[in-house]
Amino acid sequence: MIRFLRGLFALVLALMLWVTLRASLERGVFAATADLWRDAWFRATLADAYCGFLAVFVWIAWRERTAAARVAWFVALAALGNLAIATYFLLALFRLAPGDSVDRLFARKPSLSGAGRTAG
Repeated sequence: MIRFLRGLFALVLALMLWVTLRASLERGVFAATADLWRDAWFRATLADAYCGFLAVFVWIAWRERTAAARVAWFVALAALGNLAIATYFLLALFRLAPGDSVDRLFARKPSLSGAGRTAG
């Protein structure tokens, strides 16, 4: 399962980089927003995306132990969306110890002292 998730989030990251680069070469994000803002479906899709980013952030904030990490990931999610989400998951997946189960991915990170790590 861990190998599958690594592949999945690597694919998400690659796809988002590709489509973002292609879109950026065609038109800047601010110019596109100015043109698209009048469309109700654009606003609904944007709100849907940011509500999803907020939901993922709540989990990341619970999982991370420091305020600095929480702020950094909030900024990354707000600015980069699914690029940041895929990166977070890939970092977490590659930090799993050999033999850890996928359950460890969804557990709270251990405290800075190393105490409190639960068996995965």
